[in-house]
Amino acid sequence: MLVTVTGFGSVWRHRLGNRSNRKGYPRAAYFNTTGVPVNGTIRTRPKIVGHARFNGIGGFNPNYPLRMINSVFECAEPCVWQGQNKVLFKRMLSAPARPDYHLVVVKTCEVGRMDIASPSWRSDETVLISFSECRDQQEAMLLMPAYSWLRTELATFVLEPFKAWPWSARLRIQLPQPTGAACATERTASS
Repeated sequence: MLVTVTGFGSVWRHRLGNRSNRKGYPRAAYFNTTGVPVNGTIRTRPKIVGHARFNGIGGFNPNYPLRMINSVFECAEPCVWQGQNKVLFKRMLSAPARPDYHLVVVKTCEVGRMDIASPSWRSDETVLISFSECRDQQEAMLLMPAYSWLRTELATFVLEPFKAWPWSARLRIQLPQPTGAACATERTASS
């Protein structure tokens, strides 16, 4: 499975391995999940527990995570292990390719409040990895295929690929489509 990183969650953790790589550096794993501000500090406050795992040997550089934005990774299929949603980012591709999913992170301040109890808050093919919430703050980490959608209190957002960079995408507000009756009324009025 191929996944493009379009954003990261607010919380990072790491774990050093017991063995070293060929250069003598310890093997490390980096875990990214959602978080929200609580008394001036970012905390996880998970409603849905999960994370994205990046391995140092797979091309991920923890010193420059923003350089990984719009990079395409080969990933394992998402799974649930010990009650947590997980997705492993195995290795970064050397050249971009059209992904199966995009790792998308959204916050209330960007898209509005999400009602995850509603069955229609996201498209069926969208995979929820992690969700944090405290008071009026929310953050969600999702795997979204191109043209999938997310519905909030403000609008419906569709994940649209860039024409020049088809391996990357962004959420755009879906404008309401005119109904057939409204179109017929407009044609009659203009005749």
